[in-house]
Amino acid sequence: MTVKERILALLDGNRGEYISGEEIAGKLSVTRSAVWKSIKSLQNEGYSITAVTNKGYSLSPNTDILSAVAISNYLNIESKNLQIEVLKTVPSTNEAVKKLALNGATEGIVVLSEEQTAGRGRKSRQFFSPSGTGIYMSILLRPKISAQDSFLLTTSAAVAVSMAIESIAHKDTQIKWVNDVFMDGKKVCGILTEAALSLESGWLDYAVLGIGINVSLPSHGFPEEITDIATSVFSDDKNSGDLRNRLAAEILNNFMVFYARLTDRLFLPEYKKRIFFLGKVVTVLKENKQCQATAIDIDDNCRLKVRYENGDEEYLSSGEVSIKVNG
Repeated sequence: MTVKERILALLDGNRGEYISGEEIAGKLSVTRSAVWKSIKSLQNEGYSITAVTNKGYSLSPNTDILSAVAISNYLNIESKNLQIEVLKTVPSTNEAVKKLALNGATEGIVVLSEEQTAGRGRKSRQFFSPSGTGIYMSILLRPKISAQDSFLLTTSAAVAVSMAIESIAHKDTQIKWVNDVFMDGKKVCGILTEAALSLESGWLDYAVLGIGINVSLPSHGFPEEITDIATSVFSDDKNSGDLRNRLAAEILNNFMVFYARLTDRLFLPEYKKRIFFLGKVVTVLKENKQCQATAIDIDDNCRLKVRYENGDEEYLSSGEVSIKVNG
């Protein structure tokens, strides 16, 4: 880590407490001048660091800037080897990680950005990604699984996000098949997995797992076209603090536990119980046709079992259909 990153890590581990410049310099074996320059640089980046004569420097507990150092501080043993990088702005974190994958980067790189200017969801839909209010994160994976099992990445990630929100925000979440995370009937998180297949091995060469979460409300609200269907984890500034770093780390912690034994489907019970429209009538959109059906169950391959009005039953895979929940 750089001197600045080490100073940030020290202040972040003692949020709200003052540490003298002399103590920081001594602990990190750097000069007082290096400490001062690093503090000024961090302040210019937006970190709320107070400097008081004869007391030292203190990082405000309410600071909520995405930071590789802060995220790393919250990672558990299973996630400690992840390589975290945080950017100010990027067209798409998925595209940034795909470039790394194509250049031979190893598994475990995680790229986050304060904003995306061209964020994407499924079917190339735009994903609203304003600065400072969300988590836009992509993970480079090289799993030894077939293309047919790639759904395990997306569905386990949905559970990892749901569990993280429930742990950090203490709010209930649900999952709309296949992988959208909902709160209070509205979408709070979208997940997009993109992968390349190795023809030689039959396994995925790499996968890029993209996760976008609305953590707090944008200052001007959501765009009109999504205001009725989108929500955020937190609805006001009373929940300020180091929430995004904690939430990002908790997602990674949860996901890496599932990923370590992906084909064992450890996440499946949590996934099934969060699907919110089982037992309800849905509209199945398939091959430009719409049919009414009752959602019955989720099988071990995360396929949706439905029963049509004529009594026929079918297992649906995510790539084949879309589901619209009636009512």
